[in-house]
Amino acid sequence: MKVVLDVLKFIDIFTLAYLIYYIITGLYALKSRSKISSGDKKHTFAVIIPARNEEKVIANLLKSLKTQNYPKELYDVFVVANNCTDKTSEIALSLDANVIEGNENIKSKGDALKLAFTKLKNSKYESFVIFDADNIVHPEFINKMNDAMCAGYEIAQGFRDSKNPSDTWVSSCYSIHYLIHNIFLNKARRNLGKSSFINGTGFMVTKSFIEKRGYDSKTLTEDIEMTVKCSLYQEKIGFVEDAITYDEQVTTFNESWRQRKRWSIGTVQCFKIYSRKLIKKGIRSQEFSCMDSFVFLVSPIIQFLGILSYILHFMISFAKGQNIDYLSKGSIILIGYLISVALSIAAVKMSKKHIKAYIKGIFMLPVFVLSWMPINLLACIGKAQTDKWEKIEHTKDVTIDKILEKSYK
Repeated sequence: MKVVLDVLKFIDIFTLAYLIYYIITGLYALKSRSKISSGDKKHTFAVIIPARNEEKVIANLLKSLKTQNYPKELYDVFVVANNCTDKTSEIALSLDANVIEGNENIKSKGDALKLAFTKLKNSKYESFVIFDADNIVHPEFINKMNDAMCAGYEIAQGFRDSKNPSDTWVSSCYSIHYLIHNIFLNKARRNLGKSSFINGTGFMVTKSFIEKRGYDSKTLTEDIEMTVKCSLYQEKIGFVEDAITYDEQVTTFNESWRQRKRWSIGTVQCFKIYSRKLIKKGIRSQEFSCMDSFVFLVSPIIQFLGILSYILHFMISFAKGQNIDYLSKGSIILIGYLISVALSIAAVKMSKKHIKAYIKGIFMLPVFVLSWMPINLLACIGKAQTDKWEKIEHTKDVTIDKILEKSYK
């Protein structure tokens, strides 16, 4: 029993250190720092959109790209049609996009991006911007990413916003999750003068970066993998909060479970492949981003162990016949819940959003986070492994004009 208690004590200390780390780094989001200034040079861009059977939503993305406040002759759109069986390619062509046809070898978004980078390696474009087919893009997106290039960034993440924050409690929780990621992860690191994190969609990478480093995603989470590789390369990822992408969030718990399962599996895959390299590089070069990426990769393990430790402490006390202070333990749960609510409200207000649109997620986010624990458990013990990317159905028919009218940002 003593050995078990010693292990639990170690887990508690490690979990507390993990929480303190994110509290300290997150506080830098409150720091004032000037944004990236406007650049003089106008660079050329290829917009890349991996798509598989996205006929219901891709038109709105392509139309929003037509409204960019950037010289039209300096950017072109390429839709990577990943084994589509619907009218995705026809719609793309009708809206002046170029189509790169995928084949049976394209199994994931990472594969689709690799195909596009290969096809465009000898092209005129100086940089690539990547979106998901369900996105809508703010008119200033490419212009702001051009500023990032002029400031010297070879890779940069934009602000990931939501099209449907008030649809269901699930989409609302997702929306708050991304606001927290934008503010307390990426903005905080930008204010620290450190590297931010790639967040799936709405990011820019220069062609010179791809030429130097190559692109070969090995996991289900190509965005996390690229972030980790940038840490190993000591390449700083910029955060451009005025380059906004509006993303469609899933609305049902079952879809959410499948999507988050893929994220957790991909994170664990990255941990297995890159954790030792991050530790060695971080010690040798004293590079903050290596440690930062390592802590991010260990998150599924820490989150699971933290909850497990809390439950085991309770069970051991019960088995030993000790008096259990239910009021104290209940108070801990209540305090955690209130902290989550406060964090959510802070993220919404700091993002200049309307509380009303996010009210479901503000009060349900703790439930959303707790539901992640069994997913993390399955990913950690290898019971949820999969070698394929599972498509999430997108149906939200919203235009950029409607988004801007609602003033979500």
